[in-house]
Amino acid sequence: MSLSLQGLSLRLQFLQEHAAPFSAFLTDSFGRQHSYLRISLTEKCNLRCQYCMPEEGVSLTPKADLLTTEEILTLARLFVKEGVDKIRLTGGEPLIRPDVVDIVARLHGLEGLRTIGLTTNGINLARLLPRLQQAGLNAVNISLDTLVPAKFEFIVRRKGFHKVMEGIHKAIELGYKPVKVNCVVMRGLNEDELLDFVALTEGLPLDVRFIEYMPFDGNKWNFKKMVSYKEMLDTIRQRWPGLEKLPEEDSSTAKAFKIPGFQGQISFITSMSEHFCGTCNRLRITADGNLKVCLFGNSEVSLRDHLRAGASEEELLRIIGAAVGRKKRQHAGVLLMLQDSPPARWSNFSWDPLRVRNPSARQCLSDQMASLWKRHCIPKALPLSQQCLGSGSPQRHYSSYPDPDTHSKCLSTGSQAPDAPSGPGPTSNQLTHVDSAGRASMVDVGGKPETERVAVASAMVLLGPVAFKLVQQNQLKKGDALVVAQLAGVQAAKLTSQLIPLCHHVALSHVQVHLELDSTRHAVLIQASCRARGPTGVEMEALTSAAMAALTVYDMCKAVSRDIVVTEVKLISKTGGQRGDFHRA
Repeated sequence: MSLSLQGLSLRLQFLQEHAAPFSAFLTDSFGRQHSYLRISLTEKCNLRCQYCMPEEGVSLTPKADLLTTEEILTLARLFVKEGVDKIRLTGGEPLIRPDVVDIVARLHGLEGLRTIGLTTNGINLARLLPRLQQAGLNAVNISLDTLVPAKFEFIVRRKGFHKVMEGIHKAIELGYKPVKVNCVVMRGLNEDELLDFVALTEGLPLDVRFIEYMPFDGNKWNFKKMVSYKEMLDTIRQRWPGLEKLPEEDSSTAKAFKIPGFQGQISFITSMSEHFCGTCNRLRITADGNLKVCLFGNSEVSLRDHLRAGASEEELLRIIGAAVGRKKRQHAGVLLMLQDSPPARWSNFSWDPLRVRNPSARQCLSDQMASLWKRHCIPKALPLSQQCLGSGSPQRHYSSYPDPDTHSKCLSTGSQAPDAPSGPGPTSNQLTHVDSAGRASMVDVGGKPETERVAVASAMVLLGPVAFKLVQQNQLKKGDALVVAQLAGVQAAKLTSQLIPLCHHVALSHVQVHLELDSTRHAVLIQASCRARGPTGVEMEALTSAAMAALTVYDMCKAVSRDIVVTEVKLISKTGGQRGDFHRA
């Protein structure tokens, strides 16, 4: 532990021994004492996370209406005097505020304040953390929703994955323990990375905190996007059955667990499925000076206006006390959830078309990711621009998994399946998805043996010269067509059973999507491969993946040209089935 953190520990011990009585102004009608204050330093952010804000950003409050540094410190001093012992600085992104280090240093001088924390997206963390620690910052939370660089860029609409990784390692290097990593889990986007995140805690002192996503469409709760705590826990326990529950601290929002022998731990923030409103001790001040007594509520009181009107400390306390006294027993999201779904149904709710039902199939990837982190290596994305087959024009490629062996290769189907004689395998003269009366019927695969199944499919999108050039130079207004199409292909493979009515759900162990630009035909060539171990094949998953990637390219380019053709969606190869292997000649 660094000398700076040792000094903070001694200060904490002194404050615990000299604690003052708690203020009645910060105690609500249900007896909850609010000792934790979150202060937003800015509305601005240097990312554009898809679940947080639109790509063009949001309308910002005029600078004159935002709290000044002195106003922030005046309010902080008042709250600490009344019993707040923990302040967390948030945003927007707090580290883009120029005077953030000075604010931390001045907060550190407040008598009675035990903890100064920071929640950040990590982009600027490695550069600023040494100075922040010296100023008195003793807790850091870093937001990270994926370990896949390309998916990171898709989610946040910006580059910066490697900067976040660097920030996490810098926090470990400086002695922060644990370093908290916040991961918002969203169905269909990143719930397939749960085990990879958990694997990081084996060799690193991280507290990976899985947060239940709160997807409200207007005022309607959308179950399909949310992955519950119990569902996540069940998936993780299948891989690590020895997972142990850790004791919960008073007023904790997290349910903590640890795998024996691992350095770090994991936690779950169960805002919705098992809310913690009954022990909530949090208040929030927004960047424009409004007090929110519930982080999820809309009710606000402007402390800025009263402060600028010359309100005395006593008057401010009465205003704060009145707001705290009106705090409800539980937040509106919980009430809406209970209205839309009875508690009994909620507790058993497990709709999950994408759940990892064969965790052992993911062990290799999890172990590889953990190994990378142990060595403090940062995963590198496959370059999106490189030479190919001696062509004089640069070619852009995209692969769903970085692979050193593919950096000098073009799209190839040969590496996706074992060598076998070309040509179609055995076929049947009967349709398998109809019964004797000609009605649609799902095939019963219960008695079929489980084998390793691999399928590769392809598609082509003829763009025309104008759209092709924009894709090649990555200048489409909608963004990087190849990145978005690749992610669409991966997601489509996992959702095939929902799109094709008589397809069985398959627990895919691997999905890979390659995209390549063909300058001769002004085309995007797409190849999708899927792998699983089970009683049924994965050719439909591969075909759906290739087709959806092609349609996404069309969608990204349709504003430029409607003369775009999606063509040649076809199966390239299929192995592992009872009817033998198939390889298109």
